[in-house]
Amino acid sequence: MSVSRLQQLKGHIFPENKITAMAAPSPLSTHVLNTAMGVPGSNMALSLYRQDPTTNTWSLLTSGTTNADGRCPGLITKEMFIAGVYRLHFETALYWESMGETCFYPYVEIVFTIVDPGQKHHVPLLLSRFSYSTYRGS
Repeated sequence: MSVSRLQQLKGHIFPENKITAMAAPSPLSTHVLNTAMGVPGSNMALSLYRQDPTTNTWSLLTSGTTNADGRCPGLITKEMFIAGVYRLHFETALYWESMGETCFYPYVEIVFTIVDPGQKHHVPLLLSRFSYSTYRGS
């Protein structure tokens, strides 16, 4: 293996100036995986909401788009991440349409409860045109 290839691998395994140069990482993360094609779900629009415990109404906290790796860095700041009920809304129909495909689920919403906002929470979405699943990751 050439020295330049080893340097590339080192840069991938130990990325310099990525996390340290950015603000603190989000305490909530997501990762969209297109399981039908075996690729990240890139360029998918998503929104994060929090439910008001008094009125049960949803407030939009942030919107974004997944990157080339299917992730949406900086989803929420540590200061904004409090205990409560959250909803991640993924625009799946637009994602599949951008690839010339149709899908059964026009959007996916994942509703989850945060009890300890001091913990790291990861909510991945595994997706195909006709199914999806999720779990609490780490």
